[in-house]
Amino acid sequence: MRIVVTGGAGFIGSAVVRHLIGQTAHEVLVLDKLTYAGNLTSLAPVRDHGRYRFSRTDICDRAAVANAFASFDPDAVMHLAAESHVDRSIDGPAEFINTNVVGTYVLLEAALAHWRRRGGRPSQFRFHHVSTDEVFGALTHEGRFTEETRYDPRSPYSASKAASDHLVRAWAHTYGLPALITNCSNNYGPYQFPEKLIPLTIIKGLAGEPMPVYGQGLNVRDWLYVDDHAQALTQVLEQGRIGETYNIGGNAERRNIDVVGTICEVMDRLIRCSTRSSHRELITFVPDRPGHDFRYAIDFAKLNDELAWSPRHSFEQGLLATVTWYIEHRAWWEPLLSTHRAAERRGLSIVST
Repeated sequence: MRIVVTGGAGFIGSAVVRHLIGQTAHEVLVLDKLTYAGNLTSLAPVRDHGRYRFSRTDICDRAAVANAFASFDPDAVMHLAAESHVDRSIDGPAEFINTNVVGTYVLLEAALAHWRRRGGRPSQFRFHHVSTDEVFGALTHEGRFTEETRYDPRSPYSASKAASDHLVRAWAHTYGLPALITNCSNNYGPYQFPEKLIPLTIIKGLAGEPMPVYGQGLNVRDWLYVDDHAQALTQVLEQGRIGETYNIGGNAERRNIDVVGTICEVMDRLIRCSTRSSHRELITFVPDRPGHDFRYAIDFAKLNDELAWSPRHSFEQGLLATVTWYIEHRAWWEPLLSTHRAAERRGLSIVST
């Protein structure tokens, strides 16, 4: 299968590409704009492989996207290109609307035209849209998100992703485009941009600096190791039923304060803290994010029942692998701290236009 992967130089996208090249026989063309979150060094393990190609392409560029489809002639699209950080969406929502909504529209139009040129038969093409559980809003202490949960986005980021989900469903229903949608829980693992909770905590710990925790750290997330997610996405693309939505979760609900505490325990086992007797002493509570959703949790029973998928890594296994990777790969993340101000707090400023 020839697969276009949008956002393939990003965190989840690069994990998908490494999985597709390393574990399958598929050919891959990566389309990525290479914004702050896109990093070609994340694709270094596959860059010389004969089944891998890269194009620096903005998915909002209609001509460039159309040319990529014409030259590569894909059998499938895995759409992961997105602005994805909630704090950044609070400061500047325009980029999120442009990339996540307009970009998805441009991609859908290109995919539809390409599919029709190939004969318009569902068996000949698949459009896999990768989304988030944040489109469902927030949970209280009970329940989990299912594929039937109503949409209730609470941030500019989640609203833009909800819009893109609805566009994909509309193109599938109105035009017959063979589409699938997946909604995942919070990912973590190697190659994640340092502004996210887990890598930021690790990097602050390595520097002996305060580890920021929003509010009292009581917000709950379901954590999914990125390699497990990549494997799930591949299964959905290959075996999922056209027109269906599948939730992907890690079965690892944790309060943010407990996540940070576990990181400290792992780091204390692996290295000495440079400024304190324990990394736990670096934990620092900071003002909460505006509109911070209390809890997310995914029910992935449908994916398990239909495709026999479940996460292979426990949270403890995945976290140990992640901390170890960041300790051993300073050359990957250290340049991002100065080039992209990756460790700075965002999401508290006045919204820009």
